[in-house]
Amino acid sequence: MEALALAHKEEQNRELKERLLQLKKERNAIILAHYYQRDEIQEIADFRGDSFLLAQKAAETDADVIVFCGVHFMGESAKILAPNKTVIIPDERAGCPMADMVNVDGLRELKKQHPNAKVVAYINTSADVKAETDICCTSANALKVVNSVDSDEIIWVPDKNLGDYVSKFTNKKMIIWEGYCNTHDMLTVKDVEEMKQLHPNAQFVVHPECRPEVVAMGDFVGSTTAIIKYCRESDCQEFIVGTEDGTGYQLRMDSPNKQFYFATKYLVCPNMKVNNLKKVVRCLETMKPEIHVPQEIADQARLSLERMLQVK
Repeated sequence: MEALALAHKEEQNRELKERLLQLKKERNAIILAHYYQRDEIQEIADFRGDSFLLAQKAAETDADVIVFCGVHFMGESAKILAPNKTVIIPDERAGCPMADMVNVDGLRELKKQHPNAKVVAYINTSADVKAETDICCTSANALKVVNSVDSDEIIWVPDKNLGDYVSKFTNKKMIIWEGYCNTHDMLTVKDVEEMKQLHPNAQFVVHPECRPEVVAMGDFVGSTTAIIKYCRESDCQEFIVGTEDGTGYQLRMDSPNKQFYFATKYLVCPNMKVNNLKKVVRCLETMKPEIHVPQEIADQARLSLERMLQVK
């Protein structure tokens, strides 16, 4: 029975992939997938990447339609950078709790309290918040962005863990918002210690969205892309991974002979995983849900994203 169910599932996926190729051609569409997506989505993506790479691809593409397989703020960023493109997402319920932890009114109040500060917003924010921001960043370029800003005082939103990590490498005063990633913040020192006991030869690679005391345990600390690159190039054969488990797809693709152990089974973002192959096909069939950003908001937010893309 199990073999029959598996064969049926494989046949369904084959049919869905064929339909997807047909729709992509008809719509002149490109599929962008974040590293935290399900394997079945990463397999069919034109580009897999972190928020920074996918923002670049959205800005550069000649496609008429962008299917953004990630969470809502990523689709917004794509629409802001490519206003003349149609941007659709597989499931409009794919939100980001961390992005929801910062609001425009609170940010405006903080700006009043610190009139000389410049606002650096993690890309994990809504378009409304980006419109109140001087420059955006991702975990891949956060330190470069902070150091590029023409001010010694930085208002940082919304991730306190990434903000704490960046603050250790800059002389700038950072006023840090109290947000966090539900998934990364769940990882504890105890989880890592237990995994190190089970895998004493493994290196611990960790995302700076994790708690400071967990980040301090890392043999390597970096963005999702940096972690993937480090594991690919390292001589080490075993890794304990402290980031979302969708990263395992690219890690295994790049290094099939190495072993990867996620630091806890709870490193799963339910919002990222709400998307699946069937929903990708359906959104291209219906061209819904489509992302819309009011022009006034988009024009302001675009400045903060374009400034980020200019930082080298």
